[in-house]
Amino acid sequence: MMDAYEKLANTIILQAVKDWRAARRKLKRKPQNESARIELGNCERFFHSEWFTTLTDVDGEVILRKLYEEDGR
Repeated sequence: MMDAYEKLANTIILQAVKDWRAARRKLKRKPQNESARIELGNCERFFHSEWFTTLTDVDGEVILRKLYEEDGR
């Protein structure tokens, strides 16, 4: 059974995935959208961050690679 900290960590990571997808959608519609570009960068830094590795044993680079594959890139 997942404890509360694991649930919180998973929720944080899932939100970052959702934020990344939303930023990519915005950039596809409007490539010059600076706020979406910043958000995308923030998400990608998070997946490479020490905080991310504290939250999970999953490799952030693997998640990003899968997101880009899903995105068609």
